[in-house]
Amino acid sequence: MWKAAIRLFFCSAAWATGLTPFAIAQSTDVLESQREAYDAVRAKTVLDLQLFRETVSGARGANNGDIVLTSLNPNIGAWFLVEIREASGKMVEIFHIENPEPHRQKLALEVGSDPALLINNAEDTRRCRPWSNGLEELNAARNSKQPFAPICGGTLFLRNKVGGSRTNLESAAEFLRDNIWGGESIVRFVRDNFFKDSQMETSEKLATSNTDPLEDGPPPMRTNAPDNERPVIGTLLDIALERTSPGRMAMGLWYPVVDMPGVFASAFQPRAIATEIMNGPGKTNRLDSVEAKATGYMIAFDLSQFDMGFALGTDHPSLGWSPRPAAAARPRGLPGPDGINRPDPLVLLGMINPVITNRTIATFTGGFKRAHGAFKFGDMSTFNMGHHYGFIENGAILSKLQPGLSTILVLADGSIHMKTWQDADNALLSMIRFARQNGVPLLETDPETGTGVPGDRVTQWGAGNWSGSADAKLRTLRAGACMVENAGKEYLLYGYFSTATPSAMARTFQAYGCRYAMLMDMNALEHTYLALYVPRAGQMHVAHLVPGMSLIDKKMRNGTIIPRFIGYPDNRDLFYLTRKEDTQ
Repeated sequence: MWKAAIRLFFCSAAWATGLTPFAIAQSTDVLESQREAYDAVRAKTVLDLQLFRETVSGARGANNGDIVLTSLNPNIGAWFLVEIREASGKMVEIFHIENPEPHRQKLALEVGSDPALLINNAEDTRRCRPWSNGLEELNAARNSKQPFAPICGGTLFLRNKVGGSRTNLESAAEFLRDNIWGGESIVRFVRDNFFKDSQMETSEKLATSNTDPLEDGPPPMRTNAPDNERPVIGTLLDIALERTSPGRMAMGLWYPVVDMPGVFASAFQPRAIATEIMNGPGKTNRLDSVEAKATGYMIAFDLSQFDMGFALGTDHPSLGWSPRPAAAARPRGLPGPDGINRPDPLVLLGMINPVITNRTIATFTGGFKRAHGAFKFGDMSTFNMGHHYGFIENGAILSKLQPGLSTILVLADGSIHMKTWQDADNALLSMIRFARQNGVPLLETDPETGTGVPGDRVTQWGAGNWSGSADAKLRTLRAGACMVENAGKEYLLYGYFSTATPSAMARTFQAYGCRYAMLMDMNALEHTYLALYVPRAGQMHVAHLVPGMSLIDKKMRNGTIIPRFIGYPDNRDLFYLTRKEDTQ
């Protein structure tokens, strides 16, 4: 019965997504054993979380030991481990290898008298033996200290463990949390009393727009004003736009970003949302006078032109326990909710592989740290070990996806989805390349109408894990994301709210026509960071969502910007968008 269920697992995933099933090389017995290790509630290794891993070994000659290649998810084909073992079976070295373009090339181990890595693409097949001459190439790559060190003629990369950058604000907050008794309370006090609404932006009406909405792009925000009579407000958006003067945007209209086809920007204030949206289906709290007039921005990406990826930071979201769930929710002896508290031997880097940086058009911060990514109050704090938010990078499960949580995911075919994860969705795990969970939904999709309605926990501070201040005042700097469709095209929207409650976010996303929306992160510019990389006069210009975000990037002595997530590793996780190669 169990073996039949495993086969059904793969068939169900293919049927649910319309994908052609990948060849499954592992035997049913091996898959069953790996599933049992995955499900076991015990201390384990990160390899135990890799349900679909496949291991092949080849002898290096008589009494010279073995080369062992493990593909963490053969259906994705991006991350591998190369182990060097003695004849006794003892591991000598282990290396985390990345195939940067798994859609173009496949990696396998050729066994025989002289094992080799086979790198197959449409043009040719290469053989590479980076372990020859006393591990010369692998050791040279490791000693280079580069986060991504090229091997095998630059077709593959060794991922090297390095430190991730962090801002002074993050460093101070982490020092207090980790070293001072009651440090979390001190951080909250400072934030709530000295930084409250510190990034708030607002503007009174400057004029009335006579501009009609774009024919191409997402739907405009629904307001009470006719489209050509929307209020024009002053803005701090640090991105050059077409069809308007700098620092002026009509409420809720979309403007193309200069030199970036398929990218659009919009400005909003929740007080402009149409009455039928504010009084529409779903329960939200009444907007207060501060958040109602707070200016925020939406950035939209036409998903017919872009792919999306995700990378974990060097330190965050981390893999151990969040302090939020009660001790009773933590089984004794577990170092973390998934049985691990370290990624070793996997290496997490918080930056984009250099092979795809020339196609990268945007990055934004991923989501909550593990410390804040679980429930302290409400029903979800009492089971599933407090519902720690899950994440997957390049097909490797680093933390299990939990039912009931908002999830953004990218499948092996490149399609991007946003949904509330359910147990039945585990049938998709073999085909997920990237995934990130962040709390409960701001908007859920109404199954009858296909439109977005506020999630049932939007008004519940504890049960929704919305964070904010200790006395349940939810208004703060926040970011979120949503999915919307218009004229047959799908768009990913990233929303920046200079100060807002979950209720204001939900109604704003609803006014923009989103069918599903989720929280990303909050409280500081480094947590709500978004940058666009605009080609201009043969150079790449870094355009930040708001001016203060430029202070997070590093600079060379000559003033040249080294962009976060691209030029150096970061301690935080990130999403990135790359232009599809057939649209360049």
